[in-house]
Amino acid sequence: MNFDKLENPIEQFTRWYDEATHSQEAKPDAMTLATADKQGHSSARIVLFKGLYQEGFCFYTNYNSNKSQNLAENPHASIVFYWPVLGKQICIQGVVEKLPVSESEKYFHSRPRQSQIGAWSSKQSQTITSRTELENKFEDYQTKFKECEKIPLPTYWGGFVLKPTRVEFWHDRAHRLHDRFVYVRQESQWIIQQLAP
Repeated sequence: MNFDKLENPIEQFTRWYDEATHSQEAKPDAMTLATADKQGHSSARIVLFKGLYQEGFCFYTNYNSNKSQNLAENPHASIVFYWPVLGKQICIQGVVEKLPVSESEKYFHSRPRQSQIGAWSSKQSQTITSRTELENKFEDYQTKFKECEKIPLPTYWGGFVLKPTRVEFWHDRAHRLHDRFVYVRQESQWIIQQLAP
């Protein structure tokens, strides 16, 4: 059976992602984000997918974190979604840029209040003396913002969007004869290619 491939990888992604969110997958929004610094030293971690923006893939973080520092030096990155229950994987390569502040504010204020305070409390990726230090910071900011109806967005926190240049879809099949097809961006259009497993 062949895939019914859509012409646009964002539409194809949306179809698969909707399937994953309505399946038994534990964390359908979890994606691996791989970055590299200007020397080419790579690192990867799991982040949460937070929606599409202008046909790009969004996530949010502290702009002083290791991932953000990598992206400031080298905006090329990859993300991978893997859904073992469905036997499906999507690998996306592209260029990352910061989201507009208005988008970051909108998402920040949609988060639980405690999570907003948590963003203020943590200097992500920096060394701390103990968990007590982190918890004390959290309590300090709870007190600071106690009378604030709306907690302000930290200047060092916000969103990124990965704008894809290559999107590969993989579907597990018997006898290792997996289905693989890739969308490659060429100027203003997407070229679809079938790949051997």
